[in-house]
Amino acid sequence: MKIATFNVNSIKARIDTILTWFKQAAPDVALLQEIKCEANAFPRLEFEALGYNCAVLGQKSYNGVAIIAKNRIEDVREGLPGDDVDDHARYIEGVVSTETAAVRVASIYLPNGNPADTDKFTYKLKWMDRLIAHATELRDYEEALVLGGDYNVIPTAHDVFDPTLWTNDALFRIETRRQLRRLINLGFTDAFRACNAEPHQYTFWDYQAGAWQKNNGIRIDHLLLSPQAADRLKTCAVDKHVRAWEKPSDHVPVWCELEI
Repeated sequence: MKIATFNVNSIKARIDTILTWFKQAAPDVALLQEIKCEANAFPRLEFEALGYNCAVLGQKSYNGVAIIAKNRIEDVREGLPGDDVDDHARYIEGVVSTETAAVRVASIYLPNGNPADTDKFTYKLKWMDRLIAHATELRDYEEALVLGGDYNVIPTAHDVFDPTLWTNDALFRIETRRQLRRLINLGFTDAFRACNAEPHQYTFWDYQAGAWQKNNGIRIDHLLLSPQAADRLKTCAVDKHVRAWEKPSDHVPVWCELEI
């Protein structure tokens, strides 16, 4: 089973690019973030024409997450538990089954948190507390689980082109990285790092200041696997070439293959 995560940065603005990638990469499951549309405006017909099912949690103009899968998506949960007044569309979860196995997946669009001296950073850290609490419950199901998405967290200095420029950024603040470490320490595996030790491999390049041309990137899109999923991990890679396409997202897809 090929499972991908892709922050598309507006599904409507980049639908042709996104569908081209789907046709080439043929993921079994794709976790999308920042679709920036309400669920009733999501281009379901285009994905269904390619043989996919869709589960969508949308929001007008901002945020928005989706699960796209070749098989039926069951047991869908919309929204991250722990805060009934948080109406940001940042989390959707479901179970995708084959004839022989099932995988629970979640598409995550973690808050950016900048500026780091504002309530936005507090919200980010509290959101991560909620994610850790929910991931603890999911872990105890002892099933294959993939938590994929745009985490807006740079894990280490090896995941950014120049760490000194990011010291006080919410994506690289020690508090943020500590939260990610807490999540991983529950028993999750960073699929990319499990398969790729080489430093300075990125998933995001800003549109400004020639970041793409200079390879001034950061790695903030992650696939975290439960022990039951990690045991089935075959490979994980970044489709960097997609960033050079016409009308690209500032993120690129990250995908892994599980022996399912």
